Amino acid sequence: NREQAKNLSSSIPFDEIGKFALDGCAVGEHALAGALRFFARGTLQGEPSAEPVLRRYFNAALLSVFAMGNLLRKHNFQTAVFNHGIYVPQGLIGEVCRRENVRVVNWNPAYRKKCFIFSHHETYHHTMSTEPVEKWKDIHWNQKLDNKLTDYLKSRWKGTYDWIKFHKEPNCKLSEIVKTLGLDPSKPCVGLLTSVVWDAVLHYPSNAFPSMSDWIMETIRYFSRREDLQLIIRVHPAEIHGALPSRQRVVDEVKKLFGNLPENIKIIPPESNISTYLMMLNCDAALIYNTKTGIELAAMGLPIVVAGEAWIRNKGFSISVEKPDEYFAILDKLPFRERIPDEDSERAKKYAYHFFFRRMIPLECIRPHKGWPPYKIELTGLQDLMPGSSRGLDIICDGILQGTDFIYPDKWERWSC
Repeated sequence: NREQAKNLSSSIPFDEIGKFALDGCAVGEHALAGALRFFARGTLQGEPSAEPVLRRYFNAALLSVFAMGNLLRKHNFQTAVFNHGIYVPQGLIGEVCRRENVRVVNWNPAYRKKCFIFSHHETYHHTMSTEPVEKWKDIHWNQKLDNKLTDYLKSRWKGTYDWIKFHKEPNCKLSEIVKTLGLDPSKPCVGLLTSVVWDAVLHYPSNAFPSMSDWIMETIRYFSRREDLQLIIRVHPAEIHGALPSRQRVVDEVKKLFGNLPENIKIIPPESNISTYLMMLNCDAALIYNTKTGIELAAMGLPIVVAGEAWIRNKGFSISVEKPDEYFAILDKLPFRERIPDEDSERAKKYAYHFFFRRMIPLECIRPHKGWPPYKIELTGLQDLMPGSSRGLDIICDGILQGTDFIYPDKWERWSC
């Protein structure tokens, strides 16, 4: 196995590694995602050490496939439970398990404090895109659920109830923001929200553009001809405040290609404390590629145009496009000059509630903790782990053992039904 991995990882042409598959396993895709994460970039172009590093990841990915295959041939596993589900080795463990018909469960810390998100079959990056709308569209919406969601979405501005957040004290003074950006009050604004360029670079067939960077650049070219509109590009704060700061910054890429931008195009850099939510809610519409912020803004009634693999794609309350021509045809209709219809708004709220309160499963025994991992387990005894002691833990265990949904209905949802 080691010799085969060594031979393959050294002989496959560098440009073909990302597409390489072995016995149905997307080895190259996860190796490339790992290398991109290592460099904290969305592309390996211009990196002097790109080839040796990618080949190291490729070799490790192959060894992971061989080792996991050997393990499954020796032992009979019904379910494999492990975190994240992409990169090396987790992505390859999942690839081999699926190939050998071993059920896969992946998990990740969720935004809300003491909550986790679990997914069947593969990483939640994919499952949230493909999850059937029947899982949430028939939630009986009522004022209690609406109030609960509204309160939480407002808290997201400062991350009050979250353990994953990027700004403690955002600037929510609109007059200051307008002055800082030099906006023209007579022209409608359109927001564009970026994500971290290197994060979870996987294959999604529904993307309208080859990459998020291509989408950003083409959008800038378009708006440079639309002097009647102002484009506000909000660069994701995680570029500098995330656990792994990006080495490929959107601002740098834009300057490299365009130099000075036209007056009607403004960039809010990642270090800015300007409130993303306040700025976007004062726009006519928002353009996104894959940011989760689209879920929140749609629930607040803002029209959202989706050009990438964002989870709100094809959920019935966003404008989803799959080809550049479709995208630019939608942009030609701007400004929309109205919020989304009430029916779509309620549908967006249901999905936001589903994502933030049903897919994020609370565990009472988890305590936030500075350092790594960012939480500790607090138990008084085995009774804390027995069935019936924790609804969240019961849902997780049932999902792992029986394949049931990792969905946590809260008391108001049950009461309303």
